[in-house]
Amino acid sequence: MPVAALRGAGGRAGLAGAGGCGRGSRRQQLPRRRFATRCAMEPSSPQQLPRRRCEMEPRQEDCVDEEDCVDAVAAWWDMVARNMRSIPQCCETLGRKIATQYNSFTSKPLKEHIFPPLMDMLIYFNFFKAPFLVDLKKPELKMPHTVNFYIKVEPGVILGIWHTVPSCRGEDAKGKDRCWYEAALHDGNPIIIYFHGSAEHRAARHRLNLVKVLSDGGFHVLSVDYRGFGDSTGKPTEEGLTADAICVYKWTKARSGTTPVCLWGHSLGTGVVTNAARVLEEKGSPVDAIVLEAPFTNMWTASINYPLLKIYQKLPGFLQTLMDALRKDKIVFPNDENVKFLSSPLLILHGEDDSTVPLENGKQLYEIAHNAYRNKDRVKMVIFPPGFQHNLLCRSPTLLKTVR
Repeated sequence: MPVAALRGAGGRAGLAGAGGCGRGSRRQQLPRRRFATRCAMEPSSPQQLPRRRCEMEPRQEDCVDEEDCVDAVAAWWDMVARNMRSIPQCCETLGRKIATQYNSFTSKPLKEHIFPPLMDMLIYFNFFKAPFLVDLKKPELKMPHTVNFYIKVEPGVILGIWHTVPSCRGEDAKGKDRCWYEAALHDGNPIIIYFHGSAEHRAARHRLNLVKVLSDGGFHVLSVDYRGFGDSTGKPTEEGLTADAICVYKWTKARSGTTPVCLWGHSLGTGVVTNAARVLEEKGSPVDAIVLEAPFTNMWTASINYPLLKIYQKLPGFLQTLMDALRKDKIVFPNDENVKFLSSPLLILHGEDDSTVPLENGKQLYEIAHNAYRNKDRVKMVIFPPGFQHNLLCRSPTLLKTVR
């Protein structure tokens, strides 16, 4: 404390002491203990100025009434007790206010006009259609022996697709045009049509890594961007994505001859694949093979487990609002129902440490399919050890062996 301040305090203390401490002059609040200043000169070195050592000590002539202290402490504890008793009532009032505000937020107009578009964005996550620093028309910059082309599904909907031939045909593919790639589809090497998950496009890094692994394994790979993704036109809907998958499958089968064609779906793509496979099955054209990587049972359970939505599940009425939004947008992707109608060879791949679509989803789907298939040997599931999470099964050294 500065010396001047101490002097001022000492002066005020002295004046207060002069007034005495009679009971008639006491206030209702706790009495203050007055202090006097005692300073002494400390020895200092020749290079430094002397310093004052100050201490505060109580003045003996100022007294404190013990009865007043006891009364003040008792009054303070009484105030604390009253405040504690009022806490439950305050919390109840606050809870009612929060519930009222939330119910007004989730009123019918907002449920109808805000939540459905919001769920669209969270499920498809195609906020940024144009890829950053990637020219989708020049796949050779990202993937060797690959050609870009487009398929028209319906008026206003054109899909962008990359066709990567097996690495063993890489030398033959140099300098070739789209016609050569199209003719190569019936060379006898198996064909995989890859339907990716939500967000980004066909040039995303983890998708390119998977395509490279499959190409090195001797597969043709057609990487498809749904409507509303990458440079594909249109707006994504469940019905629209299903139509995209069926169109690409039919286009490929018309050019592949007797070469087998497999539908491979990852995450969101598993719902697209089972939808398309069920439609084709019911029309008498079952697909040659199906691979479901990190599948969910249906979009409802997938949404509940979605990391961005988990924190809101305890809000009153949120789950019902979520269900209403999915129902209004007709977003179901019922893998658990679709597999009951399939007969194609089905392989389910899932990572043990997948936090986006938990492993339990894949196990449940396998049990449903295994119970529904007449030929039980046609349904298989492979669980990958921790380390590959949701997007990185392509790094597993056993992936190719599993697929073959």
